Formats: sequence, structure tokens, C-alpha cells
Amino acid sequence: MLKDLLIAGAAAFAMAAAAPALARAVVGQPAPAFTVTDSNGRSHSLSDFRGKTVVLEWTNAECPFVKKFYGPGEMQRLQAEATRNGVVWLTVNSGAPGKQGHLTPAQANALMKREGFASTAYIPDPDGTLGRLYGARTTPHMFVIDPKGVLVYAGAIDDTPTANSADIAKARNHVRAALADLAAGRPVAVATSQPYGCSVKY
Repeated sequence: MLKDLLIAGAAAFAMAAAAPALARAVVGQPAPAFTVTDSNGRSHSLSDFRGKTVVLEWTNAECPFVKKFYGPGEMQRLQAEATRNGVVWLTVNSGAPGKQGHLTPAQANALMKREGFASTAYIPDPDGTLGRLYGARTTPHMFVIDPKGVLVYAGAIDDTPTANSADIAKARNHVRAALADLAAGRPVAVATSQPYGCSVKY
């Protein structure tokens, strides 16, 4: 009996040790460096964007919390506002092959065209490398990096954790507010919040 318990305990420990940990990008610290390839095969490194604000948006087109923002075009409007002002917006999908929301690069490009994405690039992350680097836990999960490369916001897109598009109008959009603070040279007033949505399907 004791031997069985020891074996089970050792197996559980081995599984826990083998499980990839979710890192936590820290607000107020330099954002973790990365190099990724977008859905068109182009390479992007965080260092390429020095001097520009960068938004990272985790997505899953099948998640109702993502549909809340894409269905009425709210996410696309926010992407367009940001990119018009020189912000680099990377939409990231860390869904693993076979899991909900996973898209091939071709499927991602078709989705972007069909739904009118205005992000700078769509980043397939099927092995979850970028997601784990930033500790992305939900879709959506949002990160804002300032022109000096410092992470200045991490968390939910807004302060109303529902999947109902009707709630968008009364919510405080944390990402829009963070970008406005940066543009005005102010500290970001709300730098962290609890992300909500579907779990990232690593």
C-alpha cells in the first residue's frame, strides 16, 4: 500500500514537473522578448518595435467572450483606432492543434478577411511558446507594452466580465484607456486587472 502511494506520488510529481509553467510578465518591468512568425510567414521581434506601443491580444474565434467583441465589431474598431495612431497590434492564437479555436495560418487569414480584422498581424502560436512566456490565461487576455519596451498593462479588455455584447457600451475598456494614457504622456491609471474569458487551449 505504502509502495503504491509512493509510486503514485512520484508519478504526480513527475507530471507536475514536466508540465510547462505559465510565466507571468510583470507590469512595470521590461516585457519578455520574443520573435514570432505571423500567418503570412513574416517574422516579428519585440525589439523591432522599439519606440512604438505594442498590444498583444490573445484570441480564440470560438470563445463566446471573444465573440462578444468581434461580433459587433468592437475589437476591430479598437484595433483600427490603435493602428491608425501607430500602435503595433498583434493578435495571438495559442490554441494547440486539435483544441478549440486552433487555426492554421490559411484559416487565420480567411478569418481576418471575413471579420475585418484591423490588427497589424495574426500570430499563430500552436505550441504555446508566446502564451506561456506572457502567462496568457484567457481569451481575450490583453497586454500593452510602452515605446520603451516596458509592460504597462496586463489583464482583461474591460471591467465587465460577461459574454454579452450589450454590456460593452457601459464598460470601461482598459486597453483603450491605457493607450489614451500613453498617448497623453500619463501613467496608465489601471495597470492590471483580472482577465476573464475562455481558458487558453494550450
